[in-house]
Amino acid sequence: MKTIGLVAVGALAVAAGVSAPALAGSIGSAGNGVQRVLLISIDGMHALDFENCSKGMSGVNGGQPFCPHMAKLADHGYTYTEASAARPSDSFPGLTAIVTGASPRTTGAFYDVSYTRTLSPPAKTTPYGIVGGANLCPGTVGTQLGYDEEIDVDLTRLDAGGGIDPGFLPRDPKRGCAPVYPHQFISTNTIFEVVKNAGGYTAWMDKHQSYEIVKGPSGQGVNDFWAPEINSIPVPINVTRIKGQSCNPLPDQTHVSSSDDYTKSFKNVQCYDAYKAQGVLAQIEGRDHTGSAQTQVPNLFGMNFQAVSVGQKLVEKSIGVTGGYLDARGVPSAALLGQIQFVDAAIGQMIGDLNYRGLLNSTAIIITAKHAQSPIDPKSVLRIPADDATKNAPSSFVNTTQALEDDISLLWLTDRSPAGVASAVQTLEQNRVAIGADGGEILYGRQLSLMFNPNDGTTPDIIVMPKLGVVYTGGKGKISEHGGFSNDDTNVMMLVSNPYLAPQTFTTRVSTAQVAPTVLKVLGLDPASLNSVHTEGTQVLPGL
Repeated sequence: MKTIGLVAVGALAVAAGVSAPALAGSIGSAGNGVQRVLLISIDGMHALDFENCSKGMSGVNGGQPFCPHMAKLADHGYTYTEASAARPSDSFPGLTAIVTGASPRTTGAFYDVSYTRTLSPPAKTTPYGIVGGANLCPGTVGTQLGYDEEIDVDLTRLDAGGGIDPGFLPRDPKRGCAPVYPHQFISTNTIFEVVKNAGGYTAWMDKHQSYEIVKGPSGQGVNDFWAPEINSIPVPINVTRIKGQSCNPLPDQTHVSSSDDYTKSFKNVQCYDAYKAQGVLAQIEGRDHTGSAQTQVPNLFGMNFQAVSVGQKLVEKSIGVTGGYLDARGVPSAALLGQIQFVDAAIGQMIGDLNYRGLLNSTAIIITAKHAQSPIDPKSVLRIPADDATKNAPSSFVNTTQALEDDISLLWLTDRSPAGVASAVQTLEQNRVAIGADGGEILYGRQLSLMFNPNDGTTPDIIVMPKLGVVYTGGKGKISEHGGFSNDDTNVMMLVSNPYLAPQTFTTRVSTAQVAPTVLKVLGLDPASLNSVHTEGTQVLPGL
């Protein structure tokens, strides 16, 4: 059951037969010596990417591993080759799965921008055009959800203008039209809440203010949360601790205008990631992310990297460089190779700092990805409509209140009656070739109800999964995207490492949702403290 808004978490848990977040044991009581977990998401990182970079490829880096630091972690770790990200494989449900152990069936988190039929519009119209108004609640029920950068106080600034503007948030008509923060939207607790409730200290860094979802429904799960805005106008960054990074001025001056952001440049996005990575180094030293305040080394902390995702999909015309892969084997382009090497070097510094301070043996390092990226094979790319003016995205054929289209199409229909859905599906079926769904799938009705909760107010009416390689984009600035259900979209890197582990490779199918109970298990806390363990039966990763 998905309850949206400012629900009482305890009441929800009782209704579901689940205990609300409670003390779950004591940190370090597992007998494995682990006192902390460093959790890293390398957004976009396929299992294939890790296999290639850790073992080396002919013709790349002289045949030597090009992620030597992560390869060394695997020498003392468990590698899961069949790990699957959340479906849809977008950052919002991807992160939510990792930190809650739950799928969109439970959380209702389908994309950072989606739709809800149970909340009211925001008090103010958002910068991206979600129509708001003080008088639209409680009378209007049903609104687009904008849990992306558009809820920032100022999305043009790296510091987001200071946080979230509640006027841009959807409102709960059942609770006095109070704004619904992202952490209140998901009605299941997070690993950060459990660790903090057990007396631990927690920290997390990500790309948007909206990713404060990690705080959990209580809003109190993270002691040190930081999310510099990745889609802000690029400005010089004071990066002094990440080796090889000179970011003041930014290295790529072709993308520093008011129409740019950090994702439009291979080099500038490295500076963005380095900014957060040096925050992790400060935390390893027992300070907050700024390095200015003495705190303590977190028991659960980490960050996401964006550089690999950008390296997989960007065509940077201003410098004549294309990212992505050279063939279906996953041979990285020079641009993507550089992004992987940058991320590996940054992780190497974290490992080195942990070791220098005598913390490595008592730290479990978990590396995975919120999502992968599709397609790997550059010959499969078909951009709709950019590669053929006669082709269009699915939303151009049916009436929707909201549509999200990356390499998948999520459709919330204006007429969602059985007849309305049937008519829309028929139209899409008749235009399969035009929408790139020949050889793909169109999911609706019972097909969707088997995966998700059709009564939760957020589940789309139709999901179009086009054939592999289709990217819905209006230009030619991308050669891949994510969001879909394909293997290229979902098969992500998964590594759990500690100096005392003997290397093992697991080929059984696992999911990134299993990271959540695994984190608690290795810390000596009870995985059953997570609501998702009860509601979805999420298990600890094999071998742990």
